Amino acid sequence: MSETKFVQLGKTEIQITPMGLGTWQWGDRMLWGYNKTHTDSDIRAAFQVSVDAGINFYDTAEVYGSGQSERFLGKFLKEISNQMVVATKFMPYPWRISKGALRSSLQDSLKRLNLKQVDLYQIHWPFPPVPIQTWMDALADVVAEGLVRSVGVSNYSTSQTKHAFDSLSRLGIPLASNQVEYSLVNRNPERSGLLTLCQELGVSIIAYSPLGKGSLTGKYSPENLPPGIRSRHYNKMFLARIQPLIRILREIGQSHDGKTPAQVSLNWLICKGAVPIPGAKNMQQAQENFGALGWQLNEEEIAILDRVSEEVKR
Repeated sequence: MSETKFVQLGKTEIQITPMGLGTWQWGDRMLWGYNKTHTDSDIRAAFQVSVDAGINFYDTAEVYGSGQSERFLGKFLKEISNQMVVATKFMPYPWRISKGALRSSLQDSLKRLNLKQVDLYQIHWPFPPVPIQTWMDALADVVAEGLVRSVGVSNYSTSQTKHAFDSLSRLGIPLASNQVEYSLVNRNPERSGLLTLCQELGVSIIAYSPLGKGSLTGKYSPENLPPGIRSRHYNKMFLARIQPLIRILREIGQSHDGKTPAQVSLNWLICKGAVPIPGAKNMQQAQENFGALGWQLNEEEIAILDRVSEEVKR
C-alpha cells in the first residue's frame, strides 16, 4: 500500500488496517494441507509480504494447527521491529468450565506468541454449557490484569452478541469485535441482522473465510475442485452455481485496472464495513490479497454484486 490507512477496532483506541491477515492455514494439515501445499518458508514469505504491504493486524487461535499458528506468528514477530496488532482466541471446549480455564489458556497462547499482552482476545465459539456471562467476566479479569488490551467474540449470533455486549458494558468494557464467516457466498451476517446490530453498537465485524475458502478466487471450477476435504462442500454443484458470480467479479475487476475476483470480493467486504482477514499460504497469495486495498468499488458495482450473489445463492 502506498499510504497506510487505519480503521478503529470497535470503540477501542486500537487502530488496524482495513484488512488483516488470517493465519488458519499456518500449521493446519487437515483442511489446508500444511507441509503438502505450503512449507515453513512459504509461510514466512507470506508474513513478510504482509508486513511490507503495511498490514498491522494478524489473527490466529490456539486451535490453529494445535498451537502451531501462534508459534509461527510469535517467531516472526520477534524478527521485526514493527508494532503489530495481534488477535488470538480461546476455545471454550465443554470440559473448560471455569474462568480459570480461560486465563490458563491465554497464558499458554502468550508463551507461544512470545508476548506479554495480546491486543484482542476472542471467545472462539459460543459453546455450551458455560453461560456467556461467565466468559465475559473472565475476559474482564484478564483485561484488568493487563494481559489483554481488548476483547471480542467469534461466531456469536445476533442475540448472543447483544448478551455479550451488555455483559461487558456492565463491567465498563467495550465489546470490540465479532469474528464471523462472511463473504459473497455467505451473507448470513446481513440476513440475520448481525451486521446492522454490530454497526449500531460500534462492534467491528471481522470477516473470516472472506474468499469462501478459495471458491471466490476463480481458480476452482466444476472441472477443477479444491483439494482435500474442501471439495465436499465446495463441490461441482456449488462451483457450477457460482460461475455467474465469478464472471461478474472478473468483469468488474477489469474496470479497475485488472483486479482479480479475489481482490474485488475483498473490496466488497471492506465497502460493507467489515474487516476481512484472508489467509495466505505463500507470498503470491499474500500479494494478491493486498491488491484489494487502495481503491474502492462504486455503489452500482456493490449493488450488482449484491444482486448476483443473491441469485446464485437461490
